[in-house]
Amino acid sequence: MKIATYNVNGVNGRLPVLLRWLEESAPDIACLQELKAPQEKFPEQAIRDAGYNAIWHGQKSWNGVAILAKNREIQEVGRGLPGDPEDVHSRYIEAIIDGIHVGCLYLPNGNPAPGPKFDYKLGWFERFTTHAAGLIASKKPVVLLGDYNVIPTGKDVYKPERWTEDALFRPETRAAFEKLMAQGWTDAIRKLYPEETIYTFWDYFRNAYERNAGLRIDHFLLNAEMDKRLLAAGVDRHVRGWEKSSDHGPVWIEVAE
Repeated sequence: MKIATYNVNGVNGRLPVLLRWLEESAPDIACLQELKAPQEKFPEQAIRDAGYNAIWHGQKSWNGVAILAKNREIQEVGRGLPGDPEDVHSRYIEAIIDGIHVGCLYLPNGNPAPGPKFDYKLGWFERFTTHAAGLIASKKPVVLLGDYNVIPTGKDVYKPERWTEDALFRPETRAAFEKLMAQGWTDAIRKLYPEETIYTFWDYFRNAYERNAGLRIDHFLLNAEMDKRLLAAGVDRHVRGWEKSSDHGPVWIEVAE
């Protein structure tokens, strides 16, 4: 089974790119972030015509997450991150697909930092870590995947010295990620590729993609049950080079059925 995550950076504006990638890569499950579309504007029919069932949590202009499944039933179990009823951002959706517990997330960017946006990022992170604690010990296989907006280590960024004050790489952000990982999650990419330079995001500016000046911020975290089934992982880097593509590349893992 192939499971993928892709920050599409506008699901309607980049729909041709998304559909082309779905046809080429054919993931069994695909989690999308940054839909940038209200609930009623999600391109459900085009996704269904491509062979996918879908659930989504939209928001006008910003955020938005979705879970797609190819010829598989999606049992939604939650939308929105628990812990703050005042938070109306569409950043989290959770489902069970073929016995796998799938949490799709778009963690806040947090810039500029310090400031209110960074405080929101850390607060969201804390709530997510609390929620994850209830999933880590599940006897079901669990995968928490998406755009974490976290650069875990200097190995995950081109010229890390330039990112020391960025919300994605500040010590508080990395400490929050380490606290989450300490629950017992496995970083799928780093398990299979512990030393390689791997990026999932390349900015539109300064020819970042052509120079491979990127970041690794899209992650798969697996609990012990899911970790046992991990077979392969990778980044569809070439998709970033397509015309009118997102600034993220799709990331995927393969797991035993």
